[in-house]
Amino acid sequence: MRHHEDPLDYLFSLEHFGIKFGLGNIRTLLGALGNPHTAFPSVHIAGTNGKGSVTAMVERALRLHARTGRYTSPHLVSLTERFAIDGVPVPIDALRDVVAHLRDVITDLQQRGELDVHPTFFEVTTAAAFELFRRANIGIGIFEVGLGGRLDATNVLTPAVTAITTIARDHERYLGDSLESIAREKAGIIKPDVPVVVGNLPPAALSAIQEIAAARNAPLIVAHEGATISGIATRDERVDFNLCTPRRNYGRLSLSLGGAHQVENAVVAVRVLEALEASGWPLDADAVRAAFADVYWPGRLQRIRRSDGREALLDAAHNPEGAIALAAHLAATGRRHPIVFAAMHDKDAAAIVRALAPVTSLFIVTRASNPRSHTPEALAALVGQEAPALTVLTMPSAVEALDCAWQHDTSIVVAGSIFLLGDVIASLGRAW
Repeated sequence: MRHHEDPLDYLFSLEHFGIKFGLGNIRTLLGALGNPHTAFPSVHIAGTNGKGSVTAMVERALRLHARTGRYTSPHLVSLTERFAIDGVPVPIDALRDVVAHLRDVITDLQQRGELDVHPTFFEVTTAAAFELFRRANIGIGIFEVGLGGRLDATNVLTPAVTAITTIARDHERYLGDSLESIAREKAGIIKPDVPVVVGNLPPAALSAIQEIAAARNAPLIVAHEGATISGIATRDERVDFNLCTPRRNYGRLSLSLGGAHQVENAVVAVRVLEALEASGWPLDADAVRAAFADVYWPGRLQRIRRSDGREALLDAAHNPEGAIALAAHLAATGRRHPIVFAAMHDKDAAAIVRALAPVTSLFIVTRASNPRSHTPEALAALVGQEAPALTVLTMPSAVEALDCAWQHDTSIVVAGSIFLLGDVIASLGRAW
């Protein structure tokens, strides 16, 4: 069947289907494609926070030994960012070609009555990742869970290793309102006999994951058990530390991601790599040091400097735990900065504001170019309730919010939403 609509316009039109949990659609679609997700080994990473950073670290280390595919979400500026081969987003024409093929396959499946409901945007992008990576003949794929785990479209994988970085309250509408229920949803990625690495988890969450891992005979690796971390030192947007795990002494590691919280993510990434090593993948301390010193993950304590001396520190901080980590980083600098802030209406914006209020001199609230974004007026009212002593200004767009913030200070912070960060990066001309 021939279509005249641009494949990417078609793909973005699927966003109106929203979020739909379940693996039926994606399995049907992948089956019609010849199951491209089985063409390569994989690593599968879930978690409330840190999963993107861990994905980036693991991929950068594996890239030293194999052709890699990395699938993450959401993107900041370009959809192609979600699909990286050897660390580079796929060409737009390659993505168009794959999406056009998927559209034809979906149309055929619907006409034959094999798909009752049209796949969602995320289901199609996930299938596109598998097909792009198969066509590129990658040696290993590293996949970040989109939301939850158990019913996420990426959970068709049978990976070599799984990981759960953190568990905290987020997306409670979909995942439940207790740490145990959220943990059980994320633990859905645990596969029989496949090692699972977990980060520093609350006791209730760890207990739930231990139970599921035991039931599936999945070796459980608690990342920090038996690991020694010392000498943590932050400088600009980097962090250095010494690491010794039960497997080896890595000595001094220099991580090109900022914030002391990234040390926790780095330990998870190392233990994932060690689990792969145990199954035959090459790994040594020099490779880890080289990879961690060079890893790049935008929107996480990312500093953009302008030629006129103005600068902005970008950090998603889109849930309370992320905001707490950002606040700790800012507090360590001893200086308060204006914060350009936006948040989605399904996030706990009040808790984010409470975390950031003590480390800012001024909130400039705006909205991201996403229909789920709170209005500036709603956010201003919320800041007034949570931090009545702080000045809050409203701006209708990210560009105007930046200009306003820079009128108050040459060094500002942008936080509260990944979508806001994308708007800011695009406006500053710092896309990929």
